[in-house]
Amino acid sequence: MKNRYAFALCSIALIVCLSGCTKALPPQTRLAMGTVCTINIYEQGTEKLYAELFDCLQLLDEEFSTTNSSSEISHINAQAGIAPVVVTDDVRQIIQVSLAFARLTDGAFDPTVGPLVKLWGINTDDARVPSQQEIDTALSLVDYKKVDITENTVYLQEKGMRLDLGAIVKGYAADRLTSIMAKRNVKRAIINLGGNIYVYGTKQDGSDWGVGVKNPDSPEGQPAIILQLPASSVVTSGVYERFFIQDGIRYHHILDPKTGYPVHNSLTSVSIVCASSTVADALSTSLFIMGKDAGFSLLERLKDRKALENIEKSDSIFVVDRDGIPVVNTIKGFDVPVSALFIDEFDEVYASPVLHNRLKINLPSYNLVGSQ
Repeated sequence: MKNRYAFALCSIALIVCLSGCTKALPPQTRLAMGTVCTINIYEQGTEKLYAELFDCLQLLDEEFSTTNSSSEISHINAQAGIAPVVVTDDVRQIIQVSLAFARLTDGAFDPTVGPLVKLWGINTDDARVPSQQEIDTALSLVDYKKVDITENTVYLQEKGMRLDLGAIVKGYAADRLTSIMAKRNVKRAIINLGGNIYVYGTKQDGSDWGVGVKNPDSPEGQPAIILQLPASSVVTSGVYERFFIQDGIRYHHILDPKTGYPVHNSLTSVSIVCASSTVADALSTSLFIMGKDAGFSLLERLKDRKALENIEKSDSIFVVDRDGIPVVNTIKGFDVPVSALFIDEFDEVYASPVLHNRLKINLPSYNLVGSQ
């Protein structure tokens, strides 16, 4: 009996040891949302948790894809000018905040830019420079004010209108992933959704995270700039991400909803640092289109707003006031809710003051000019 009892105790101890000493999985990479997505949960990276996170990405892809005819966005587009479409909370919520950014940026960010995106076909086999007549026709269908939202339906007022949320949905996805991590008590993680970065939690040694900003002239080479940051999201929009060249001219994917053409304002990239990746994603596109002067002015408006006195709704992802304007909480260690870093074609760097002591320039040709 003693031997059997001892054997049982040893067996239990072995099971406890094995369950407690399970080695964390390495970073996991999958294709999702039209890009390469990598998640690193460090010592807490279990198969179950990685599966939950990538299942979340898959679900969002199925809801927001413009290439999948069965997605909710595709259903909304197919019913443009015909009938409202019942949508999930995810879709209604992100369209609402997209319209808030459209109002905030006076249309620089416009979720109805879909007709232009489809016309140019950038990053597809059909990329081409459209005629002015084609662009004018597409522009007539770009108007965020013609999107109607009820509690559970979305309706585009004119036939031919198309939603395209590519400039915000990866940020929303990153925020959804961090929400899951918070519920699972994850201590630290890095999320990389096709270049949309979220450094989550605290590094084991307590130091800041290092996040690289690509060199627009050589995106596969060493980063142009390294940012030392607390937990936050860094999203960059640049001319090097998706483009085609015709007759020696580069046509990139950041389209101006007012002109119908790729933006040309001497900027090569804009990076946004923010606690919300949804906000960072939307503003990286918006500020690229607006340019650095108007962009910094917008950040000052966000900084000075006292919208927390006028809150209509909130959740763990974003806050929207009664005027429909996104409100962003500050990041611990920062004195402003959103920070920006602009790089132009002359290798000049313009950054929010809070970033000046947090950035390291890696390239000798680059020069930190200032904040405006």
